[in-house]
Amino acid sequence: MTNLKENTRLVLAPMQGLVDDVMRDLLTRIGGYDECVSEFVRITHTVHSHATWLKYVPEIANGNKTPVGTPCTVQLLGSDADNMAANALEAVRFGADKIDLNFGCPAPTVNKHKGGAILLKEPQLIFHIVKTLRERLPAHIPLTAKMRLGYEDKSRALECACAIAEGGACGLTVHARTKAEAYEPPAHWEWIKKIRDAVNIPVTANGDVFSLQDYIGIKTASGCNSVMLGRGAVIRPDLARQIKQYESGLSVRDSDFAEISKWIRLFFDLCLAKEANNKYPIARLKQWLGMMKKTSGPAQTLFDRVRTVKDADEVCRILNAFEHEMNV
Repeated sequence: MTNLKENTRLVLAPMQGLVDDVMRDLLTRIGGYDECVSEFVRITHTVHSHATWLKYVPEIANGNKTPVGTPCTVQLLGSDADNMAANALEAVRFGADKIDLNFGCPAPTVNKHKGGAILLKEPQLIFHIVKTLRERLPAHIPLTAKMRLGYEDKSRALECACAIAEGGACGLTVHARTKAEAYEPPAHWEWIKKIRDAVNIPVTANGDVFSLQDYIGIKTASGCNSVMLGRGAVIRPDLARQIKQYESGLSVRDSDFAEISKWIRLFFDLCLAKEANNKYPIARLKQWLGMMKKTSGPAQTLFDRVRTVKDADEVCRILNAFEHEMNV
């Protein structure tokens, strides 16, 4: 048996509206992650209150860790360097111990307001933002960033990556697509290697890792030992655990749906514990099953059973019955 490589890292991606604190809690309980990153906290013209930080990143109140102890990084999105720095300092004052900057969000509304991937058109602005935050944050607070390969094309990918590194970031995650490419396959893993070779900071590879084979592929193509899992982590909730088993030289065990059904029920219970008196728990459950059903027959069956249900107690009855079916 080989020991897990010390520099092999798995990070859970910051996916807005999908990987909130409840999903981070569940997936890190299942295991395999060395770190997770919060949904982005949007920075515009205000300095956020303590309550706002805790709303988006409740892990701050738990030593910046999920309930099972996985570190959670606070991600910021914006283009006003001064206000981003002011907010970063407030987050640190409230307890945040690592800051990540979003230069990759492809959402049209975000881009329209000069946030996320639109900044890849302006490497100098990216440099200014990173440099400003690095200069104003305490030296012991790590500052990292996440980017795509560009907005319309990849012509400035290396320039943007170098701007992030030269601005003072100590790590960079690269989603191997442009904004224009959205989530359409394929992800261009070979471009991650180009960026890795061009900068002098650690690079984390991201994009289209839906299986253990994809993980091996992105590591081989990019040369990176640090990999971020996004949609694949949600569709296959034990993916990180499988990867860690593989890297540790253990036999890789693919969870059956009997085990997954228990996680689904736990997720719904966690959603109810967070917000029981609105549509949140049922909406989040349907969103998750809607993603899993594309690759799983049992998930399709369960999705069909809850699709039109609006009562949480009825959903609980359906989940209990389904879990029993899966475990007999």
